[in-house]
Amino acid sequence: MAAKKKIQVTQTDHERLTAMIASMRNVPAEDQACLDKLQGELDRARVIASKRVKSDVVTMNSAVALRDLDNAQLYEYQLVYPQDADPEENKISVLAPVGTALLGYSMGDVVEWPVPAGVRHLQIEGIRYQPEASGDYNL
Repeated sequence: MAAKKKIQVTQTDHERLTAMIASMRNVPAEDQACLDKLQGELDRARVIASKRVKSDVVTMNSAVALRDLDNAQLYEYQLVYPQDADPEENKISVLAPVGTALLGYSMGDVVEWPVPAGVRHLQIEGIRYQPEASGDYNL
């Protein structure tokens, strides 16, 4: 298996997500796996200052366009904290498998999203909004 691409996470996102994980350690076992996966991503991430993150990196609250490489369908999602998740508004939680998979990846990268029928391959086709690129450092 190929080594995973090194991801970038802003210092602010890293601190907030680490605190969120710590506060959620009493959740049911099935939810614990989501926390463990996110913690694994944070552990391997290169942490950088919010003002230094490139505009093509998916950070918290970024709005991204994803192309499903299996059927060419285009999706748009915003990566949010669990309390802000709203499927009807295409706001996906960072704890959802696709949310965890997106964090820290860049435009052009392909992320894998496990689904009951197997694995979907989604390419990050565009970042419609990234808070840091817009000067929004405190969302």
